[in-house]
Amino acid sequence: MRGERDFSSLISEKTGPMAEPLKDAAYFARVFIEDGALTWPNGYDWDPIALHDEMKDAKLLKPAQAAE
Repeated sequence: MRGERDFSSLISEKTGPMAEPLKDAAYFARVFIEDGALTWPNGYDWDPIALHDEMKDAKLLKPAQAAE
């Protein structure tokens, strides 16, 4: 499955010292994958199962197309 998610709500709704740096676009762009989770340099991460479930519920996932 594949999909695209808008994280603007993360930036606008989350508060606190871990989420605050994510409001800076340059910092947000420093995301990387660690153990399957979206992770930022300060240790903030997004659980991949929760992300998948949210995207599935919102009907944002589509079957991946086979490679040609």
